[in-house]
Amino acid sequence: MTDASRAGRRPRGGRIATAVLVLFTAGSLFPLVWTAIAASRNNTRLAQTPPPLWFGRNLLGNLEIAWQDANLGSALVNTTVVASCTAAGTVLFATLAGFAFAKLRFRLRNTLLVLVVGTMMVPPQLSVVPLYMLIAELRWTDQLQAVILPGLVSAFGVFFMRQYLMEALPGELIEAARVDGASSLRVVWHIVFPAARPAMAVLGMLTFVMAWNDFFWPVVALTQSGNPTVQVALTGLGRGYVPDQSVIMAGALLGTLPLLLAFLLFGRQIVGGIMQGAVKG
Repeated sequence: MTDASRAGRRPRGGRIATAVLVLFTAGSLFPLVWTAIAASRNNTRLAQTPPPLWFGRNLLGNLEIAWQDANLGSALVNTTVVASCTAAGTVLFATLAGFAFAKLRFRLRNTLLVLVVGTMMVPPQLSVVPLYMLIAELRWTDQLQAVILPGLVSAFGVFFMRQYLMEALPGELIEAARVDGASSLRVVWHIVFPAARPAMAVLGMLTFVMAWNDFFWPVVALTQSGNPTVQVALTGLGRGYVPDQSVIMAGALLGTLPLLLAFLLFGRQIVGGIMQGAVKG
């Protein structure tokens, strides 16, 4: 076999690598599969030992009960709006701030960067009281903007984009655009955004998932009867002297399905962006 043919072949993993990948895949899928199994049973069967390891006949019934009791239709729409706006805002503002910290020269740049990174060390629970006082003063309680606006930018996103643009965006390219008379807005639109696209895709995906699964601040700012997100709506399931665990699992399954659908539709683009960013870095 010639060197050229060897170079054209893809490296193939052995049986051990395949077994390890299958094991990790099964371990990753087990919580989701178990949630679906529990959602298809009833409380009596879930309380028995050993627990059920296969699907029952109550899945559709439990899904219908969870959908109606938690008003998940409205909650899914609210969560989609909150997660989409939060992800879009974080990607936009973090990219602009990351570009400024990575390539622009201004006073106190390093000091401001340290302050931004330092906010990551502050527990979010410490900001709940003053933040709630602020939204109460603005009369935003039980409104979606109370959840969207505090998450429009994150210190992690700024630091992530700054680190990426330090390597992926050559300074000579920006200088050449300046020499050609490009304005700052044109430089950002035609040079920074295309160069940062892989990192923007990754940051958008991570932010969307975090906003979708966020519970602590939404349960403080929103109510179940007003404009709940999915996580807030699910707190109303299974209430009573004996909580119905199967209905709770059905609600959790309904709240997870949109994320799985989004990953199935855009997973290839997301993974491609990650790989492209790795090659550029």
